[in-house]
Amino acid sequence: QIDYNQPFAGGTSYNGKLDVHRLVLLFGYRFTKKLSFVTEIEVEHVKEIYVEQAFINYSFNNYFNFRAGLMLIPMGIINEYHEPTTFHGVERPLIDKYISPTTWREIGFGLAGSIPEVSMKYQAYVVNGFAGYKNGESLLSADNGLRKGRQKGAESFISSPNFTAKVEYYGILGLNIGLSGYFGKTQSTMYNGLDKGDVNAVAMADSSRVGTSMLGFDVRYRRKGLELKGQLYYTSLTNTEQYNYFTSSEGSPNNVGKAMYGYYVEAAYNVFYPFENIKTQLYPFVRYSNYDTQLSMAEGIEKSNGYQNTVITTGLSWKIASGVALKTDLQFIKNNATDKFSNTFNAGVGVWF
Repeated sequence: QIDYNQPFAGGTSYNGKLDVHRLVLLFGYRFTKKLSFVTEIEVEHVKEIYVEQAFINYSFNNYFNFRAGLMLIPMGIINEYHEPTTFHGVERPLIDKYISPTTWREIGFGLAGSIPEVSMKYQAYVVNGFAGYKNGESLLSADNGLRKGRQKGAESFISSPNFTAKVEYYGILGLNIGLSGYFGKTQSTMYNGLDKGDVNAVAMADSSRVGTSMLGFDVRYRRKGLELKGQLYYTSLTNTEQYNYFTSSEGSPNNVGKAMYGYYVEAAYNVFYPFENIKTQLYPFVRYSNYDTQLSMAEGIEKSNGYQNTVITTGLSWKIASGVALKTDLQFIKNNATDKFSNTFNAGVGVWF
């Protein structure tokens, strides 16, 4: 994925940014008919190397597959299907950055499979959670939501397990409906070496964690040249009052919200669909989204309008071939603290094979 981002505004000059955003390499090996190993290696911005997936899959049958290792959390659409030719717009939707922190992966184990008799498939995993407090540093905030708490399988630590699951229904032609969830508590290094008999130390450690319950709903519909898509996330966070004051800076409490949400709706149409002799696809699209990392706040902590954002994105996706896309869009972002939209022109190349 290669991007060009150019902010613009009347009377102000901005530099554009050119970036080889991602180069992802997928390697795997099938040991037997039932046992395979899957990996995904990502190079970001030319110089940062990450392991996005690394897990074994043992297939008992279509209904039951056991997985263990570093896996994608099955929340929404983009976190699992984030290749640049699979979504419209140069950049991923912002709710998949600040609400569901794509690309979100953790170490764990669980089951996945399909139930063709009822046109459903499922995933269910036990995983390690977000790092909320690590060696004196608080990692959660309204500015970035849960994003900085992702452990990504890099020397991850765990103080309690978390659970995530997704169910999808595909029984109507062209329609896919997903319901996903993530539940648990953030992890804290304050539990490492903790004397369980020290009441004060236990209370401090408890204040360094946040309970997390995230629900997601997504729908995709494709019929002839029409594509419709939508996502909705709602996240409830508990113990935020204690966490905000425990991680306060110079007497000012942290700003983690008690609830967050985000949604978008998107429509696209392949204008070349009626012409059978044209094999490429050209999709004009428009997406409207809204998200807020401070939907509600614990008592005594003030909510800021600066964290509720409206985003309108419109542009073109030209799929030259099934694995090559040229994309352009205009993105307009406005938060409730201002009356003006910030504007960005984006262009990019996406390749997947």
